[in-house]
Amino acid sequence: MSDNNVKRRVVEIKGNIIGPREPKLKNLKPRKLSDFPGASAVHLEVAKKLSNPLLMGPPICEELIAFVRHLFTEEQAGVVRHLGMLSGKTEEDIARAEHRPVEQIRKILNYLAFELRAISCNGPEDKRSYKLLPIFPGIYEFVLIGVTPEALSDWHRRFAELFEALYETGYSLDYLQSPKPMVRFLPVGKVIETHPMALPCDRMEVILDQYKTFGVGQCQCRISANVIGKGCGRPLANCVSMGQFAEIGILHGWLKSVSKKEALQIKAEAEANGLVNWMFNVESTKGQHSCSCCGCCCKAMQLVNQFNAPGMMAPPHFLPRFDLTKCSFCGKCARNCPMGSLTIDTRAKTQKQKIERCIGCGLCVLACDKSHAINMEPVPHHKMPYKSWFSMLVQTTPSKLWTALKVWNKYR
Repeated sequence: MSDNNVKRRVVEIKGNIIGPREPKLKNLKPRKLSDFPGASAVHLEVAKKLSNPLLMGPPICEELIAFVRHLFTEEQAGVVRHLGMLSGKTEEDIARAEHRPVEQIRKILNYLAFELRAISCNGPEDKRSYKLLPIFPGIYEFVLIGVTPEALSDWHRRFAELFEALYETGYSLDYLQSPKPMVRFLPVGKVIETHPMALPCDRMEVILDQYKTFGVGQCQCRISANVIGKGCGRPLANCVSMGQFAEIGILHGWLKSVSKKEALQIKAEAEANGLVNWMFNVESTKGQHSCSCCGCCCKAMQLVNQFNAPGMMAPPHFLPRFDLTKCSFCGKCARNCPMGSLTIDTRAKTQKQKIERCIGCGLCVLACDKSHAINMEPVPHHKMPYKSWFSMLVQTTPSKLWTALKVWNKYR
């Protein structure tokens, strides 16, 4: 394993201690737009919009300006600067603002929305409405999800490098002051297949039964990790969308259509490679999405296991229970924990757990294949997922607005 790969690992071994690495420190240096005289006015306008706390954006900084200048050409930035966050703009709106023919604007917008996937587009072809996307989660995921490793261009590679540099500043930590559970991890199938307390929402096959359309794309996090030489070698094609989400992705060519059986096989292969599957924390029959994540590359996981910040993961339905009378303190459970929640002292025969980091995936149970000292037990008073996307929006919006206000006050 290369030095780069070692630096990306979640767990480290110091003598007889196996446990999480020391947390990274925030490395963000806010700047002013006037500090970038070499950037075009339209790029600076776009950067200012993407830095808005309502989009969970970073403050103006060198990394953001470099990212925006690569993401959009000057002509494209001239169009994007007119887009809003909440209310969409039509081709005619932007054409008037840019004093250009609608046909020219339409060509630029359609490229950005459907080929590059860097802006949002809604509505039928004759009434399309365009809006800004957040950088993360948003632009980063949509740009890379439809690009296979073989199709990665130099532009995509540079995009990944610049996003990684922006992410590594730790700017996202500002938005985790009062996080709400946006995603939930499913226990690995093998550890709950016979568990009497497992719920339908814990089982991948039951969740998929609600949908007829499935599409698979590439893992954006592992693709960008590969680009900067910090990949883990695990499979990439296992981001699965369902229902309306899949229909949209398949229609526009950034998801490959698969059957339900194939989707389940993809998720089973992901688990076999030490990945854990998550869903959005909502019970929706219209659309759903599931990533298969590793602790070393997943950006959502890294906020917790590398920056030691609160995550946006829902509290797990199951937590591991350790029978220390059976434990050999070999440390395999700690090595396999994607969140760095376990610390084992192999000499002193002690075990510690940061329960707040545990996502209830059960990989520690699978790792303990000889001693069988770990079992998954249900959490009392477990909160079920939101009933609908509307319910999630209603319950999470107040805290998002409050956090956005605090971030705005911090950097204004």
